[in-house]
Amino acid sequence: MYIHIGEDLNIRAKDIVSILDKESALQSPLVEEFLNRQTDRVVNLSKNPYKSVIITHEKIYLSPIASGTLKKRSNQMNIHEL
Repeated sequence: MYIHIGEDLNIRAKDIVSILDKESALQSPLVEEFLNRQTDRVVNLSKNPYKSVIITHEKIYLSPIASGTLKKRSNQMNIHEL
């Protein structure tokens, strides 16, 4: 299944390693260092300040969609798969 993460981009749910809200990501020195070291893999999908960080095997997306909304979308997909 695919999840819409912003700017007409859908990614496969099984490719997602982690979804973090912006505040958690910025408060963690480890996550901040990780993002700083991976700048070549970061894709900013937000025209305004981003709300969540989505980490996949290939890329790191800065999404305008809140992490709670992305979680609800993934849970809805799990229900449809049953």
